[in-house]
Amino acid sequence: MQKITFPLQDHPYVELNQLLKLCGLCDSGGAGKQLVAEGHVRVDGKPESRKTCKITAGQKVSLGDVQITVVAQ
Repeated sequence: MQKITFPLQDHPYVELNQLLKLCGLCDSGGAGKQLVAEGHVRVDGKPESRKTCKITAGQKVSLGDVQITVVAQ
């Protein structure tokens, strides 16, 4: 499993579709929304269907064999 750590850099949250884009897992926010809509994305181990849900520090997002851990900085 590939693991990525994403720092929020003084922001309180990042939207799920933007997180996927910023981590290089898709080309655009729209493509990120499509991945979420198709049911490929999990947040803290549970399927997530809200395309722009707010991901905060401490949460883990997974897509296939990639796991993103969001940290405060």
